[in-house]
Amino acid sequence: MSYVVQLERGAERELKRLPDRVLRAVDAKLVALSRNPRLRGTVKLRGREAEGWRVRAGEYRILFTIDESKKVVSVYRIRHRGAAYR
Repeated sequence: MSYVVQLERGAERELKRLPDRVLRAVDAKLVALSRNPRLRGTVKLRGREAEGWRVRAGEYRILFTIDESKKVVSVYRIRHRGAAYR
């Protein structure tokens, strides 16, 4: 039961700007999300960003939604933890 991980345009741009060290960590998380979008450490968002989930990749956060019916994980933001929720 695997999922397709799709990067929205903004997340794609953010991914391209990441330093190599961070890119490897984020890439590993994206691969893991394709196997199981509710990894250990995944948290349901609350408040303003109520739609979606987040997972940590070092100092960075990957924000995404899950479409169970289509088996799709849509990543809409990849940012440093200090800027991820703005």
